[in-house]
Amino acid sequence: MDFFISTKTRTDKEELMDDFSVGGALLRDTLDKLENINRWLGGNAMTVRSLKKVLKEHPKEQVLTIADIGCGHGDILRDVAKFGRKNGYKMKLIGMDANSTAIAYATELSSEFAELSFVTEDIFSKEFKDRNFDVVLATLFLHHFKEAPLVSFLGDTLKQTKIAIVVNDLHRHKLAYYLFMALSLFIKNNMIIEDGLTSVLRGFKRKDLVKIAQQINVKSQISWKWAFRFQWIIQK
Repeated sequence: MDFFISTKTRTDKEELMDDFSVGGALLRDTLDKLENINRWLGGNAMTVRSLKKVLKEHPKEQVLTIADIGCGHGDILRDVAKFGRKNGYKMKLIGMDANSTAIAYATELSSEFAELSFVTEDIFSKEFKDRNFDVVLATLFLHHFKEAPLVSFLGDTLKQTKIAIVVNDLHRHKLAYYLFMALSLFIKNNMIIEDGLTSVLRGFKRKDLVKIAQQINVKSQISWKWAFRFQWIIQK
């Protein structure tokens, strides 16, 4: 844990959860605690509000195909399913993650949601590139990638997507780092503590998102939200 850090550039340090062989009780505990932290900080609600915004003009009688990439144990999609049911949308929701243990847990937790399905899939695979979506959700996911593959992925995925890519990700800021360091005093999971601090340093500044948007030649909406998040909507 570093007490004097720089947020000038994104770190290349990998997170422990980027090891897709991580599984068992440790992964389940980590995913459960991450969900609680994100709910407490308002992250899940922010993704649903962003989705509501991009679907404002969408006819409710048309079935929506929505993918959540890096879905973990599926908490975002379960919230989206509840939103869809409450507001009369017909949805086909697909959760994707490269960790098969996370996908098995997501499937287990989502038995009451017939509109949800989960698949172990690499977003850089041919299988993913052959898919088409109405909306792609990326919540606390894009910071796992370096700029070059991120630009390539977003450019390709935009071609596969009819309405929008909805991004909810971290603002790389010293205060965010130190606040999470303080929060970690109450977290009994070393993976979350270490990865949380690394995630902040892998996060974005507004200028990073503006640069990526320019590289993929799109107009996008970037809004800062508490707690140190960027809502980034890339709309067709």
